[in-house]
Amino acid sequence: MASEVRRVALASSAGNAVELYDFLLYGTAAALVFDKLFFPSFDPRIGTLLAFATFGAGFLARPLGGVVIGHFGDRIGRRPMLVLTLTATGLCTAAIGLLPTYSSIGLAAPLLLVLLRVVQGFFLGGEQGGATLMAVEHAPVGRTGWYGSWTFLGSPLGLLLANGAMAASTAVSGDAFLTWGWRVPFLFSLVLVGVGLYVRLSVEESPAFRDARSAVGTVRLPVAVVLRQSWRKVVLGAGVNLGFNMFIFVVATFAVSYGTRELGMARGTLLNAGLIGAFAQAVAILVFARLSDRVGRLPVMLGGAAFLGVFAFPLFWLLETRSPGLVVLAMVLAFAGSAAVFGPMPAYYAELFGTRVRYSGVSLSYQLGAVLGGGLSPVVATWLLTATPTHDSWPISLYLIVGALISALSLLAIGETLRRHP
Repeated sequence: MASEVRRVALASSAGNAVELYDFLLYGTAAALVFDKLFFPSFDPRIGTLLAFATFGAGFLARPLGGVVIGHFGDRIGRRPMLVLTLTATGLCTAAIGLLPTYSSIGLAAPLLLVLLRVVQGFFLGGEQGGATLMAVEHAPVGRTGWYGSWTFLGSPLGLLLANGAMAASTAVSGDAFLTWGWRVPFLFSLVLVGVGLYVRLSVEESPAFRDARSAVGTVRLPVAVVLRQSWRKVVLGAGVNLGFNMFIFVVATFAVSYGTRELGMARGTLLNAGLIGAFAQAVAILVFARLSDRVGRLPVMLGGAAFLGVFAFPLFWLLETRSPGLVVLAMVLAFAGSAAVFGPMPAYYAELFGTRVRYSGVSLSYQLGAVLGGGLSPVVATWLLTATPTHDSWPISLYLIVGALISALSLLAIGETLRRHP
């Protein structure tokens, strides 16, 4: 039994890592190259703003993907939907790597880029909820936080893969990076999808879903039941994820653009700092998730929300030193501290909704927070930076503090979930 649970958790983590690689790779490319290749006729800062806007377009489709794929996940099963989402997201990523640029086909290039990004976001919207449920619903009582967190290891691992692939391609291609080097990490997605499918197809359907379907059948319209009976949990759950997503996508994507364009730092320095930070987050996710199994979700996640607000100003103070060591410190603290919110999330969201509508409820609530937080934060941060005459970072820090407050208040309104058995 224990070996089966570990195998499922590892499969969820591996599949989610591949999907997050696909999604986060786009954010890194938006910070480094898309403004030059797909929006070259604009002022550099406006080009960056437009590139981040296409990054946000993927988030807009995520709640819809969560609803549609969550519907079939609650009716047909978790496993087949996860095979679909992994395959479709990887194909979209590879297609981006084959796109002609603005210099070749004009406006059609950014339009195709946005279209692929939207489709990619749609399928990712249905991935994360299902992947977390496979791990949580297989886990034994008292260990749901621990095993559920293995799924979200896919996020820092995906970032490690994305930044690592981009850094390696930068080093190998050199001056040809803008010509062909940037394409290689996108095409490499096909290899990762093959590995992810091999692992994911080896696990069985969620026992909680099988038992519920055998005992009482499935719900005809799961999302309708969620919105009628649990709309408050959906809204507050979205608030919890909103502040975290605002913070983490400013750190993971905007900070790379800010460091290279505004601070004049080397691209490799920021990518390597992100790699170290992502590794620190992976370790911290496990620590905080296990702690939440012992003391409860609320104190751990509330402490994490407080960190998001407290660190909003020091984050930029450290970056603005331009010292490689202090930039690494900023990334390590940002990624590791935010894991106090992120690590317990899989179990936390699963505990908000009943088994028969859980895929729909988790996906909708989580993805609404993602689109309002992560989807908008690089665009808002870039706009706030350009809105000040001297391009100061303090408005961005205030923006992150507002997000942290929303997360904290939403957590307090929901209360503890650990001992609930929906």
